[in-house]
Parts: sequence; structure tokens; C-alpha cells
Amino acid sequence: MGYEWLALAAAFLWAVASILSVTPAQHLGTFAYSRWRMGCTSAILASIALFTGGWASVETSAISAMMLSGVIGIFIGDTALFACLNRMGPRQAGLLFSCHAVFSAILGYFLFSETMTNLELLGSGLVFSGVLTAIFFGRKGQSNNQLESIKGKVWVGISLGLLAALCQALGGIIAKPVMLTEIDPIAASAMRMMTAFAAHCLFFFSGARLARATRPMNLKIFSITALNGFLAMAVGMTLILYALQQGNVGMVALLSSTTPIMLLPILWIYSGKRPNRFAWIGAIVAVAGTGILVS
Repeated sequence: MGYEWLALAAAFLWAVASILSVTPAQHLGTFAYSRWRMGCTSAILASIALFTGGWASVETSAISAMMLSGVIGIFIGDTALFACLNRMGPRQAGLLFSCHAVFSAILGYFLFSETMTNLELLGSGLVFSGVLTAIFFGRKGQSNNQLESIKGKVWVGISLGLLAALCQALGGIIAKPVMLTEIDPIAASAMRMMTAFAAHCLFFFSGARLARATRPMNLKIFSITALNGFLAMAVGMTLILYALQQGNVGMVALLSSTTPIMLLPILWIYSGKRPNRFAWIGAIVAVAGTGILVS
């Protein structure tokens, strides 16, 4: 499977996971949900890497880079994303997070001298334009949809979403040189996740009120959280690391930014409310751009 399909598969898993995140994120609160989710995912990834022998591929020189990538891309980025999701809903949070494609492309150009052909630039432009159209005009006629409502100040939600996108881009940039070596992507993903979980634990033991759960954990919430972590982080993030081994940062980021488009039919099924025509126009444009990129 080419890196294009790996990135698209990750985007689909993130779309499913964002819907699954709504209930537990609101139940536990941003930091508590992120901590539980990362703890479950760390255990899953570490066990898989141990079973497959992936830990043997980790060199000492790679550890510091992957730990830094985990702190920035997952501890800060993932937590900011769920704070944004709690304020703006999964679809709008998804769009803001998809801006990591732009940040990644810019950083990849300056740091790795990555370039795109004219056809790839056209496809990239269509993807990004479609995402923008689907989100910024897709709220019309959705005033009664709880998943589209904005809680609190809009600028706070936007800032959190853009922070998550920037951290995701930086995390990928930091991980890229390591992923060009012979390191096992599952072990690499486990290192990033375990570092983020450790940072969350330190924050919790500091006694900060933000780190406390707003309501106690129960079996239903734990099951959803564990499933979410497996789909989005254990599988999705690992697919991204596999994609980074084959493709450049900007292309991988652009393809994985199609999550908001994939959310449209999922949200329709989940909420029973059909997205408006602007959302579908944006989806068609983005799919056309994706088709150019993977052809």
C-alpha cells in the first residue's frame, strides 16, 4: 500500500474517533480524557512492539527526538484538539486541525527542501479549498444540531484548534528524520505515546485542577476511550509514521487533512441531520484533489 492510502486510512480512523470522542471528552473533561486515552494507547502500542520485536530497532539517538515529538505533537497537540472539540464540535474542530497540512508543507519546504509538482500543487489546492468550504459554510441550517454548536468564545476554540494543528505539524517534522532510519513505526509511535502519557501523569500529580476528571470513570466510558485510542492513536498515528517513511511531510499531511470531509457522512448517520450543500460541494472538491494526489 502506497503512503497516500496509508495517510487516507489514518484520516478515516481519525474521523471515526472524533465522533467516539464526544461523549467521553465531555464526561471526563479535556485533560482527564486525554490522559486515559493515552494510557490505554501506550499499553497497546508497547505490547505490540514487544510482541513483534520492534523495540530492538530503536537506537539511543532516536529516543530524544521521538520523546520531543510526543510532548509537542501528542501531549500538547492532542489535548488542545479535544479542548477545541468540546467547544466547537467534531466537524469544526476537524477543519481547524486540518490546517496542520499547511503548516507541515511550509515547514517541510524550509527544513527538508521538499517540493511538489504542478499537478500535486493543483491537487493540494483542491483538497485545502474543499476542506475550507465544507467547514466554514457547512454550518448553515445546522442551528439545532448540538454537534455544531459553539460553547464559549469563538476565538478561544479557533486558537485551540490552530495550536493543535501547529503541534501536529511540528511533531511530524521532528519525527521525520527518525522515520527515515530502520526504526519500527509501532515502536516509534509507542515512544511518542508513552512520553505524552508520562507528561499527563506529571501534570495530574502536580495537583492542578485542570487535570482532574469532571466526573468519575465508568466501564462504558473506559470502553469507548480504549477503542478510540486504539483506532486513532495505535492504528491511525502508526499509519502516519509508516507514510512518513515513504512520502514527504507536506503530502502526508495534506492527505491526512481530509478527516473533516470523511466526517460528513459519518455525522449524517450519527446525528440524523444531513449536511448542507456547501459541505457536500467542499467534499466533492476535496475528493477530486485527493484523486489527483493518489493517481
